[in-house]
Amino acid sequence: MSAFAVSGSRTGMGAATAALLRSRGHRVIGIDIADADVTADLSVAEGRAAAVAAVLEQCGGVLDGLVLSAGLGSQVKAHLKIAAVNYFGAVAMLDGLRDALARGSSPAAVVISSVASVQSPWDQNPIGAALEAGDEARVAAVLAGAGEYAGHVAYSGSKNALTVAVRRRVTEWGQRGIRLNTVAPGMVETPLLQAGLDDPLYGPAINRFVAPLGRRARPEEIATVIEFLLGPGASYIHGAQIFVDGGSDAHSRPTQF
Repeated sequence: MSAFAVSGSRTGMGAATAALLRSRGHRVIGIDIADADVTADLSVAEGRAAAVAAVLEQCGGVLDGLVLSAGLGSQVKAHLKIAAVNYFGAVAMLDGLRDALARGSSPAAVVISSVASVQSPWDQNPIGAALEAGDEARVAAVLAGAGEYAGHVAYSGSKNALTVAVRRRVTEWGQRGIRLNTVAPGMVETPLLQAGLDDPLYGPAINRFVAPLGRRARPEEIATVIEFLLGPGASYIHGAQIFVDGGSDAHSRPTQF
């Protein structure tokens, strides 16, 4: 029986992934701010450290897979918190659990990015360098001057920086035998999406957007891709970003890939 850790395990894609892995007979250590095997607030450094320590204790220092699904959407009014969870929380879990993964069997990690990660390319990402430097004060300063759509800047910028962080780690992680990839969903029927739809600023634009397939994804459809990336069928996939977005990225950037 393999041991997997899944952040954001309480709802949405994280919950669907945890349920799928458990149905295959794997042991899953769920991580969330409440109602999980490990309860922790990934928006603060103390919570991240506590989450890593608790997972290591529960898995005995050996982990076969890691799925990082915890995240916040653009509608969250505490804009720095979006970046803190989406970027700092994910990177802290990656680096803190790397050694445990290296001791696992055919280890792999999958990080949930977003189709929004390509809306703010690295060389145009206003918070990318500050996130990479770990400078939360600088991130906060940029977001404070970003106007009414600062939430979107925080969301797209953090997802772009997170994808870059994954890609920057592929050599080191590959040398240790750990595969590391990102999944970039589009619109998925989750509580996070519903919160965006309910927001008066972002809701109308979200509601108008329709993927080329003509519908939103179900969390289970993302979970099946994550399971594949964790398994032997993806044994040579490393450093990739897999779009599971109903064709949204291809529609918006047909010549960029």
